Formats: sequence, C-alpha cells, structure tokens
Amino acid sequence: MDAEHNDGGTDVKTAMHSWRFRHHFTYKADQGKNIIVQCNLCLPKVNLLSTSKTSTSNLKKHLDRKHLGCEDKVDGGVKRGRKKDEPNAEASGHIKLKKLKAEIISRSLTQTKVNDLIFNFIVEDCQSFYLLDQPGFRKLLEGLTEGRLTMDRVTLFTKVDLVFSNMRDEVMAKLNGIHYVCTTADVWTANNRSFFGMTCHWIDVCSLERKSAGLGFSRLHGRNTYDAIAGKIHDIHVAYNIESKVQTTVTDNGSPFIGVFKEFLIEDNQDSDDDIGFFENVSAILDCEPEQDMLLFLPTLQRCASHTLDLIVAEDFWQAMSQGPMCQLHYSTMAKVSAFWSKCHHLQVASETADDIAKMPLAVPAVIRWNVEYCAVQKVVSLSERELTELCARLGISRLQPEEMAFLREYATVFKPLAFALELFQAEQKCYLGLVIPTILSLKNKLNEQKATANYFADVINAIVIAIDLRFQDLFASTEAKIATATTPQFRLWWMSPSERDEMCALLAREGSQVEPICKTEVETNQNVAAIESEDDFFSYGPVKPAVQVQQRGAMEEIRKYLEGTGKSLECLQDFPRVKQLFLKYNTTLPSTAPVQRLFSHKGNLIASQRSHLTDDYFERIQLLRYNSNMCSVNMD
Repeated sequence: MDAEHNDGGTDVKTAMHSWRFRHHFTYKADQGKNIIVQCNLCLPKVNLLSTSKTSTSNLKKHLDRKHLGCEDKVDGGVKRGRKKDEPNAEASGHIKLKKLKAEIISRSLTQTKVNDLIFNFIVEDCQSFYLLDQPGFRKLLEGLTEGRLTMDRVTLFTKVDLVFSNMRDEVMAKLNGIHYVCTTADVWTANNRSFFGMTCHWIDVCSLERKSAGLGFSRLHGRNTYDAIAGKIHDIHVAYNIESKVQTTVTDNGSPFIGVFKEFLIEDNQDSDDDIGFFENVSAILDCEPEQDMLLFLPTLQRCASHTLDLIVAEDFWQAMSQGPMCQLHYSTMAKVSAFWSKCHHLQVASETADDIAKMPLAVPAVIRWNVEYCAVQKVVSLSERELTELCARLGISRLQPEEMAFLREYATVFKPLAFALELFQAEQKCYLGLVIPTILSLKNKLNEQKATANYFADVINAIVIAIDLRFQDLFASTEAKIATATTPQFRLWWMSPSERDEMCALLAREGSQVEPICKTEVETNQNVAAIESEDDFFSYGPVKPAVQVQQRGAMEEIRKYLEGTGKSLECLQDFPRVKQLFLKYNTTLPSTAPVQRLFSHKGNLIASQRSHLTDDYFERIQLLRYNSNMCSVNMD
C-alpha cells in the first residue's frame, strides 16, 4: 500500500499525497505530526524513514543521497511534467545540471588531451620516461580519465622528437628575420657531470620587447678545456645560423670563459678577419689521430655586470671589512644572525615560531646570492625590540646587543643601492646594456652620499667605490656601451659631462649614417624603385652632391632632434628610425647571464637526469622544451 492510499483514510492530506516520487515509499504508521514510511528502492533491506506530514524534504534527501537518478522513473516510468515555479523542480534541475556537466567533462577529455597533459607533466617537472610503465601510475591515470589509455614510453619518445623538431624549426624561423642577437653561455657542474647551456636574446623590431629562447643544454665530456667550450659556442651559433648576427656573448667572470675568448679572439691591430680563431682538436691529438683544425667565429665577449657586482661584495667588501676597525663587530653580529637563519632553515618549529612572533615569513639567504642575504638582514632589522627579544629567547640563541643592531641597521641602509643594482641587472625583459653605465654611476653617487653619516662603513664604502672603478673600467671605456646608453631614451646624454657630449653626438651621427633605417613608408617606396631609377637615368641637372654627405646631414639632424627630446619611453624611438636601429644593434646585449642561469635553476634537473635514466640528447631536449614553452608551442598536435 503506498502513501497516498494510506492517507486516504484520514481527513488531512499529507505532503506525500501530491509528491511525484511517492511511489518509491510505502506508508507504515502514523506518529503524531510525522509519518513512518518504508523505501521501496532499498528492498530487500528494510529501511524505515520518518518525515513530516507537511514536508517531504527528508525523503528527497534520502533519494539524492542513496538513489541518485531515480527521478527519471516517475510513476512506473511515466514522467510527469512540472512547472518551473514548483518547489521540487529547482532541486531536480540542479541535479540534472550536475549530471550534464559531468557528461560534458567526460566527453571533452579526449585521448589527445590526456596525452598532452602527460607530455606537459613529463617536460615541466623533468620526470622519468619510465614512469609511464609503472602499473600504479597507469591505474591512476586511467581512473582519473574515465578509462582513457596511457601512452607508453616509446610513444612518448616519438612525441618528444616531433615536438622538439617543431620547436627548433619555430625558433630558427624567428631568428631568421632578426638582424641582431645576443647569446649568454654558462657551464654548470653537478654530480661529477658538466653541462653547457646557451640562451639567445633579441629585441622585437615593432614592439621593442625583449624575446628569449634556449639554444643548447649539452653535456661536456672530459675536461672543460678552452677548445671544448669554444667549440660548443661555435657549433650552436652555426646550428641556428646566427654566427653573423651575434653582437656579443655574455658570460660570467670565471676563468674558463675569459680564457676562451682571450685564446680565440684576434686582436684588432692584426690584419685578419674579425673575431676568427682556430679550434684545435685536443682529443684527436691525445688519441694519436691526425690533427684537425676548424675555423671558429667567436663574437665579442661581454662580462656579466651582475657577477662583477657579486665579486665586489664577495671579495672587495670582505677584504675591506676584515682589515678595518669594525672587523670584530662584523663577525660577532653576522655570527648571531647566521645562527638565527640556521635554526629557521633547519627546524620547522623555529620557522613557525618566527612567523608567529614577527607576523611574516623570515627569509633565509642562499649561499651564492648576496642580495638574498641583504633581504634577510632587512627582515631582521625590521623586527621590533620586543619581537627580537622574544624570538631569541624562544629559539635559544644569543640576543643581538644594541651596538650590533645599530651595525645591522646601517648595513641595510648603506648597501640598499647595491642590492637594488643587483636586482636590476638580473632582470631580463626591461634590462639592456645601456642601463649598466647609468646604474653604476648612480650607485657610486649614492654610496658616496652615505659616507658623511656612516659610523661603521665609511672605509668599506671607499673600498667598494675604488673596486667599482677598477672592475668596470673596461665598460666605461667601451664605445658600444656608450652608444647603447645614449640610444636609450631614459638616459640619452644626461649622464655625460658637457665636454663629452659634442664628441658623442658626432659619433652617433657617424654610426647613424651607416645603418639602414626601416621607415614606415619603405615598402611603398620599394614598389616604385625601378620606375624612379629609369627616369633618373634620363634626366640630368648637373653635378649631384655625394649621397654620403646627404645621408650624414640627415643623420645629424635626426640625432640632434632625438637628443633634444624629453620622452623616456621606448615608444619615442619610433619617430627616429636611425636611432632605433642603433638601439636594436647595441642594446640587444644583456648586462648579465641571469637567463642562462635560469636554464640551470630548475629544481633538481641535474639530479633528475640521473634518476630518469635519460640519454644526454633527450635530457637536453626536455630542458629546452621546458625553457621555450612560453615562446613556442610545445604541446603535441
């Protein structure tokens, strides 16, 4: 007997009398304001439910929780229509919407999409290809993807080859239309294995935005000799057909690269082609094979400005501090701060305690980056006296004395410009060679301003300023760096003394007259070149002024108008085509090797290479695909 017939014996009709799902329940007993019913869908298990005579919400929740989908069977399979404003129609529509959404998601997750996700997971995290053969991983994917198949390791190798080939072609196509490029190179050694990395950078002609691509991440076998490194640089430049476009190669100040370019670059006063050296095959000599020489084309070397500043901090700063009167104070202060960092780094409880007291995460510096150490000192200095006292007490470390805190505060104030300059040089998108000279000049001025009020670091400031002049003297003497700075609208010639500006203006005019500016109307003009030249052959009005003189006069006028301008945005270069070309030529060079360091900085990539059992070739492909993922389409077709 269903609920409707049982209620028929009473004078008061319950809510179940008109409920569309009443046939799923059987009336059993009356219990005051409630009624007891049995769920027919739970049979043969007897499941008695209590519900109000005026509401069926409990029973509807039971259907949604235990028998989702029963709404498709109403009154023995005949579905009754309901109006939108009826109370149960909204809840039923919500359930149908959830089911429809699940069906759409299931249908949209195609096999190609699953393969793309697997490929991106392997490339982004440098995972082992053998992971695809693990039964647990295959079951996980098949369960998450509604039974979709997991591609095997052989298919993944094929896909990596295909996508890498497409990526390489795309990079070469982009570089084919570029006139000026800059490369950065570095060698990284870990786990007794050495890798050579190289990135390429250029400026888009239209948008003047910096573009980057990874070119190489290859294994260096044997000793890192000069000829091996020079051969890698040359081979990658030739492979991408950019050996004639590279303005400079930026490296750190380490002895391998300095020795390479000193060995293979030919001095300017020698009568020979520019930047040509010879690569002597040392391996062949050691193996008693016939000697083979290969002609090398190495570009100009540009030393990393960021690394030069790091050397000033790591060597000149410490030398001046160790020989000065503040040596003992410096060592005692940094020893306490280092103990503080060590506990926060190694003990989770200490880190949580610091966060709880200071209400902010406290940075722990990396060994190789001084600017990170500076930020960590700033965190300590920002603590109040109460916070610092409580923190030292709870961590069990010696409290900093007032003089030591004063030492740290002056440290944070004096060397703030130095930390800012380092961060500026390590940028990539908006950092150009023309930024280096003004930054170094501003850094020296700001350091000298601090000497008048410095109590602890006056002698150190003098030592750092002297070290800056010594280590950057080649840069200040570089004509290329001066032109790069002058063609940057933010600086122009404002950084030069008045006596040097006339000479620099003449130099810009000479350089500008030798470049071919790309004007907006150049395409339209080229369409009528043949007709104009044929008419010029007929008409003659006497001697003509040399074209070189006319071009130099036009370049001088353009340079003068540019130097008189006040706009600081790169957009103003669009009005000065010759200056724009000079900017592209000389500011393509980056001031630091930060991009190639980022190529090596992926967490655990070198460790993962051993764990994943990848060959050197496939490991290089994975690293380059990961690095170029933002510029190229590395997803599978």
